[in-house]
Amino acid sequence: MQEIQYHVSLKKGDVGRYVILTGDPGRVPFVAKFFDKAEKVAQNREYVTYTGTLDGIKISAVSTGIGCPSTAICIEELARVGVDTFIRVGTAGSLQSWVKPGDLVMATAVVREEGTTRQYIPITYPAAPDFVTLSALIESVKKLGYSYHYGITHCKDAFYTEINQDHPMDEENAKLWTCWRKANVLATSMEASAIFILSSLKKLRAAEVVAIIGETYDEKPFSGATEKDVVVEKAIKTALEAIKLLHSNDNKKIT
Repeated sequence: MQEIQYHVSLKKGDVGRYVILTGDPGRVPFVAKFFDKAEKVAQNREYVTYTGTLDGIKISAVSTGIGCPSTAICIEELARVGVDTFIRVGTAGSLQSWVKPGDLVMATAVVREEGTTRQYIPITYPAAPDFVTLSALIESVKKLGYSYHYGITHCKDAFYTEINQDHPMDEENAKLWTCWRKANVLATSMEASAIFILSSLKKLRAAEVVAIIGETYDEKPFSGATEKDVVVEKAIKTALEAIKLLHSNDNKKIT
């Protein structure tokens, strides 16, 4: 009998090699609606899993929960049950005036301003996506005609420190946000560092496409919330196109 992973409650065979990751457990069934067919295979804590097919490809959607600690657990356990390709579909706040709510952003590297990955590897080790998977996302978003950007993004632990709320660290945090904006960091969210670092260390593939729903640079993290479902749908469709492209190329390598 296959070992069931403690947190995600999955065993080998429950998921496909290609997995779409989303922070929100409630978003998993929404992602699964875009599969040809799908069924719920597991739910435990913040981890919800649906598995189905996409043009005959076995594919799964799994929630990570918010932030890098739960995300790292998810990657560790999914890797043990045979997953080798991850695409994160999530939401993010813009750090640049030209990155608008409704746009998609794909990370070419991530500022590791979180604590989890420092327990895996020193901070001087970069958090970067797999080049092939990122390239598939960029090719897919061009094909679909969505407004997009790619570049360096930012990953954090504390959501509400991006807004001045009379916290003791407000002044220092404001300086850091100014620094990242001046350094042309495009957007900020909370899971990419763990996904990229764990995937790199385990020789797995990972990339992300995030939907911009707010303007963090102007302390409006939810300014585009009314368009959230529409822009997240664009991110999902981009990820699915990328998986089809990756699968096609993977099959060519085999033959």
